[in-house]
Amino acid sequence: MDIMILAIVFIIYIFALVLVGYYAWKGTESSEDFMIGGKDTHPAIMALSYGATFISTAAIVGFGGVASEYGMSVLWLAFLNIIIGVFIAFVFLGKRTRRMGHSLGSLTFPEFLGKRFNSKFIHYFSGLVIFCAMPLYAAVVLIGAARFLESSLMIDFGISLFILSVIITFYVFFGGIKGVMYTDALQGVIMVCAMVFLLGFVYWLLGGVTHANTALTDMVGLYPASATATGGTGWTTFPELGSPFWWSLVSSTLIGVGIGVLAQPQLIVRFMTVKSDRELNRSVLVGGLFIAIMPTTAYIVGSLSNVYFFDKLGKIAVDVVGGNVDKVIPTFITMALPEWFVYIFLLSLLAAAMSTISSQLHTQGTAFGVDIYGTLRNKAKQKSDQITVTRLGILIAIILALVLAFSLPGSIVALGTSLFFEICAAAFLPVFLGALYWKGITAKGAIAGIVSGTFVSLFWLLFVFAKTAKGLGLCKAIFGCATLLPAMPWPYIDVMLIAVPVSAIFTLVVSLLTKPPAQEVIDKAFENIGNKGSEVQ
Repeated sequence: MDIMILAIVFIIYIFALVLVGYYAWKGTESSEDFMIGGKDTHPAIMALSYGATFISTAAIVGFGGVASEYGMSVLWLAFLNIIIGVFIAFVFLGKRTRRMGHSLGSLTFPEFLGKRFNSKFIHYFSGLVIFCAMPLYAAVVLIGAARFLESSLMIDFGISLFILSVIITFYVFFGGIKGVMYTDALQGVIMVCAMVFLLGFVYWLLGGVTHANTALTDMVGLYPASATATGGTGWTTFPELGSPFWWSLVSSTLIGVGIGVLAQPQLIVRFMTVKSDRELNRSVLVGGLFIAIMPTTAYIVGSLSNVYFFDKLGKIAVDVVGGNVDKVIPTFITMALPEWFVYIFLLSLLAAAMSTISSQLHTQGTAFGVDIYGTLRNKAKQKSDQITVTRLGILIAIILALVLAFSLPGSIVALGTSLFFEICAAAFLPVFLGALYWKGITAKGAIAGIVSGTFVSLFWLLFVFAKTAKGLGLCKAIFGCATLLPAMPWPYIDVMLIAVPVSAIFTLVVSLLTKPPAQEVIDKAFENIGNKGSEVQ
């Protein structure tokens, strides 16, 4: 690998990020600029930022690695990402979120919920959940990028983590959401270009679409025994209905991530950065194309890496990397593609990681500065030091992410992503939907839904769901068994299928049994809901 060429590529890339970050910093003059970009973000930038935040190294490295082990059935997730993560999110949730958020004067997702229900507790508790849970997601995204640096450039894993953290923290710390979104847009363009080339090159390398897919199908005899034992049927077929593999794929991956995206605070806040519904409508096409290209390519390439590795080394992908699926995509790129593309793909992977982590840091920082500290601070004084405390929260967040990144085991990227998506969905999804569409939901009902969803999800992860309960060992230490419900299918049913219905039931029942919200609270929240063309004044 030519270090001089690599250095030039990186210098140009870092210079571009610094330049964009400086431009964002110059335009950041108020809390509103720092938190939601002044509510006048261009629709293309908003869409690219949304997509780049959504699709991180977790999708490319983590789920691409999962596809290398289990096959193309993961492609159903890409379909859900487009339909639910973009179309439904933008059209049915984004517009109401934007109008209601602007009416309420919200700067963050927890503040949106707190003001919608006129509840200081909801504001504080939601911020606490986000600030405590998101370091796991940030850590696995960091791991995905650092693994590629380790595999392709032979840079020590720990050093890679540190370099990434310093660069990302710099432009988030100074530029706020504008720094995040503008750099996201730049990084999103790099990601799309790299992935389009990657998909075309891989199919060319393997003899064309038909030949490559047929070769993968014919390798069914090499399908991992562990996958077959749990219900897997082949690289290009769906697992057996009701099997442990089926439950894991459908509940954890497809439902957990595919639907859990609707309750992601770092994505929801994007809807409040544009000035009208027209901007959201214009964002759908750009966002949809971005999501269609990115995960689809990662899942196809991950699956087809088995054909390449078997032809060259006589082994399937998971055996080549010693069982750590997080190394499959980096190893395949390094071995199979031209050296110049390794540089480009490295940039795209760094872009994917940096765009997602920057949004995570910004979300955690605002959760700390606005939602936790801001609700405890004297109201007259909290505005004066809001940005300063938010920046302190950003520093704490990156430190927590680094500690976890050094501590987590291998093959954790996809699982860690799923867990965060599901905890957020359990805590917020029913209440968020109710806040947008049901005027009868009460503050006590919302509190019951958020608290029940949070604690049921944590209980299920610690004591029932096999992947996490066995790995953490807390259930074994307390009760002497790996999981409290060992009979099929309970250890394989994802937390979202349990906690989200519980949260919804608590929200509904408590709302019906408690005093309806004050009319002025309803009027304030729904002030602009009927005004479809409303813009920021």
